Amino acid sequence: MTRFLGVIVLVAACFSPAFGQAKAPASAADAVKQLERDWLNAQKAGDITRLSQILADDWMGLGPDGVRSTKKQSLDSVKSGANKLESAEMGPMDVQVIGNIAIVQGSDTEKSSLKGKDTSGKWVWMDVFAMRDGKWQAVRSQSAMAK
Repeated sequence: MTRFLGVIVLVAACFSPAFGQAKAPASAADAVKQLERDWLNAQKAGDITRLSQILADDWMGLGPDGVRSTKKQSLDSVKSGANKLESAEMGPMDVQVIGNIAIVQGSDTEKSSLKGKDTSGKWVWMDVFAMRDGKWQAVRSQSAMAK
């Protein structure tokens, strides 16, 4: 009887609306937040290999000047030293997970430069991640200088 009761409890838990649903979005949100931190650290270190893993091949970024950049252009800019991130402190992030898509809004305060021009300050950004082949990858990004 005890064994039968245990099976009933297990089956009920599996079909309960709360079972697993709260953990899945939370763990997806946590995974994407970690990717954002990894992205920042890889950018600081100039780690092209790690950046290449985070950005999907079809990633597209939109900068504060309205200029679009591809994954290749972004990686080339870091590799050449044109895009430098000396230091950065990540601000809070808000993540919304909708199925296989995660949208992240966040901010960071950084010491940076682009093509020799100082771009230091507080930045706000939005990144869109897609779950592909079992891993999250950034597919779209947009950034702006905070006022």
